Amino acid sequence: MGEYSSAIRGLPARVGHEVRLRGWVRRFRSSGKISFLVLRDGTGEVQCVFVKNEVSPEAWERLAEAGHEACVAVTGTVRADDRSPSGVELTASDIEVLGPSEDFPIQPKEHGVDFLLENRHLWLRSPRQIAIMRVRDEVIRAIHAFLHHEGFVHVDTPILTGAIGESAGTLFETEYFDLGTAYLAQTGQLYVEAAAAALGKVYCFGPTFRAEKSKTRRHLTEFWMVEPEAAWLDSEGNMALQERFICWIVMRVLYNQREQLEVLGRDTSKLEAIVPPFDRISYTDAVAWLQAQGSEIEWGADLGATDETRLVEGREKPLFVFDYPKRVKAFYMKENPEDPRTVKCNDLLAPEGYGEVIGGSQREDDHDRLLARIREEKLPEASYDWYLDLRKYGTFTHSGFGLGIERTVTWMCGIDHLRETIAFPRMMTRITP
Repeated sequence: MGEYSSAIRGLPARVGHEVRLRGWVRRFRSSGKISFLVLRDGTGEVQCVFVKNEVSPEAWERLAEAGHEACVAVTGTVRADDRSPSGVELTASDIEVLGPSEDFPIQPKEHGVDFLLENRHLWLRSPRQIAIMRVRDEVIRAIHAFLHHEGFVHVDTPILTGAIGESAGTLFETEYFDLGTAYLAQTGQLYVEAAAAALGKVYCFGPTFRAEKSKTRRHLTEFWMVEPEAAWLDSEGNMALQERFICWIVMRVLYNQREQLEVLGRDTSKLEAIVPPFDRISYTDAVAWLQAQGSEIEWGADLGATDETRLVEGREKPLFVFDYPKRVKAFYMKENPEDPRTVKCNDLLAPEGYGEVIGGSQREDDHDRLLARIREEKLPEASYDWYLDLRKYGTFTHSGFGLGIERTVTWMCGIDHLRETIAFPRMMTRITP
């Protein structure tokens, strides 16, 4: 029995050595006297070459029985091969079937999206889905690295909460023992505001939930969001932080996952153009420009997907749209002294029509103004006693933002729908597998 290799990825350093690899059968073809099996193990793929006259009859029979996606162990000698993407192949001498796979449901042909989603647990094994998951992992690693580099502290915030962070109409409710109704968190932001008064610069990172009855390609009911919050940061500084943040993420994805982007057919020149500074336009100027282009949007309405796409058309970089009307934004955003109809906030729109990837704002730090907004929105005041306390005991200028992981990964990968960017998507019509 050969020695174990750590992984397929490590094979170039094992040329000339006998190894025993464990993995799953990606592809298999045979010409009768010679067979080719492509093995994957999560770190990479390698072609294993079996010559009928050079292996035992039992091994040749086992090879023929190894179905698509069967789990196998292959023993052989590592050979250099310039034609191989990995630079090596395996001259195989033996095979064991560790986990048979007969009639694997997903075949190398076109399948409908519903079928693939029903079989999401198996669809994840495809090269495209593996590439997307690796890019997602890189985005998450980059987020943590950037924020730690900038001096932020990671704080975990509750998923079950009594406070509404966004629109009351998009809440998932559940009964919470004898304490009444609890909600699945739409945001951890209110809690990181409290933590910012203790630690200065903080962030939370976790699942958030929106019960929006939306079936668009930009919506999931459960998605992941990172939410930094910083003391002494105003709206202008907040946008500067977001700009650095996005550029860091893009740089890391390009540097570490270029091979996966190639699998996805991503035009990497589009990502290479993401460098500072980003363009900025006020909401008021954006509406005026859109109206001049024929849009029917009126001042005071939120920007829809079509308007967002128009605004970034022809732009290589993301676009900041800032100072939206108060009535279309959350209650906690700071009123703009120069124009009380608006609040100090921004959305960051990705190029290529990928829409909003960041929403941020300076927070209202005046107790009475914040209380007035809570009453105006008819929110339950008792649920916000603790939040109002932050303005009673040492109030401070602070800002933050939320970045949606799935929207960001969709943009990085250049794909069409958020449902492929999370391992098990939750949508209005899907809660399985």
